[in-house]
Amino acid sequence: MAQDATTSPKGKLVVRNIGLLLSGDIEQPILEADTVVAVDGVITAVGKQKDCDIAQPDTLIDAKGTCLCPGLIDSHVHPVFGDWTPRQSQLGWIDSTLNGGVTAMISAGEVHLPGRPKDIVGLKALAITAQRAFHNFRPGGVKVLAGAPVIEKGMVESDFAELAQAGVTLLGEVGLGSVKAGAEARQMVAWARKHGIQSTIHTGGPSIPGSGLIDKDVVLEADADIIGHINGGHTALPEQHVCELCERSARGIEIVHNGNEKVGIAAVRAARDLQCLHRVILGTDGPAGSGVQPLGILRMIALLSGLGGIPAEQAFCFATGNTARLRKLDGGLIEPGRAADFVFLDRAQHTAGKTLLESVELGDIPGVGMVVIDGVVRCQRSRNTPPAAEIPLVVGA
Repeated sequence: MAQDATTSPKGKLVVRNIGLLLSGDIEQPILEADTVVAVDGVITAVGKQKDCDIAQPDTLIDAKGTCLCPGLIDSHVHPVFGDWTPRQSQLGWIDSTLNGGVTAMISAGEVHLPGRPKDIVGLKALAITAQRAFHNFRPGGVKVLAGAPVIEKGMVESDFAELAQAGVTLLGEVGLGSVKAGAEARQMVAWARKHGIQSTIHTGGPSIPGSGLIDKDVVLEADADIIGHINGGHTALPEQHVCELCERSARGIEIVHNGNEKVGIAAVRAARDLQCLHRVILGTDGPAGSGVQPLGILRMIALLSGLGGIPAEQAFCFATGNTARLRKLDGGLIEPGRAADFVFLDRAQHTAGKTLLESVELGDIPGVGMVVIDGVVRCQRSRNTPPAAEIPLVVGA
């Protein structure tokens, strides 16, 4: 169901009987709390029920002992317009991803638009249009931060100032356009940063016609804010080069579903050994040639926990609080003042794991029982995940 983003949620939401509360904060991923209260879409209280004001809610959710986690964030998508992707000629991919627990998506460039303009006037116009369109239209209620221009040769600082003034806050993947040299990219990244625009660089082999190899030396010289799909999209750099990027750069380490799984595991282990897991964020890099992945973020969490050896509660932080902090988003963390974006999870029926976290560490994805965005229930039992052992219940509204 489409959701008009201009309509602000109103009223008081109370969630009680939470069995496990994942905070999104990698420094303290589990909170000793069983109740969350939100007013007008913003969290106002987190704690024990006896300590929270739960009187007269407009919506009351009984979590039934399930896990409440911040809504998942996909740090790397390629939207076009509305809930349609020409890459796979598919409708409803964003709403389907909502059923995978994703409440927010970050564009890495609207690169699949047929006839995408590559002249400077046209690329700026496309970015501004995409930013406006997804601000005004939220498929299924999902927050899509879009309008990410792919930089081209000939751009000057005033172009980035103009984009920023118009509300653009992102660059598409550096390297998907004609700017591929490290020094040239570094200058444009610096102009973007000066004007409050965050940058992501393509890493690895080419993914679409017009893109090319971006090796570790270009990534380091360009110094973009996010090392986009450090495990390749699809083809990865040599494992030792990826580990070198983790060590020599202080920027975000983005691992994606549509990349090389082996190298993704190597990257997260390198980040763990370097004690910089707070820099790890997750994306799908979809829609892409391999399709749309509604459960891609959950699958990445299970992969990095099950095969990468990361405790499940920390792996969930990669797709929540880590991303929110690096991307400067209002969700991603369960704390007062943050957006009331939640996903309710439980162990999948008949998993070998005795608890949700144990099941994820065994490599199983959990079941989604409900998704809440801005304090409003957007979907209940997921149509895409395996059925959860228990699901929350709206008991009053």
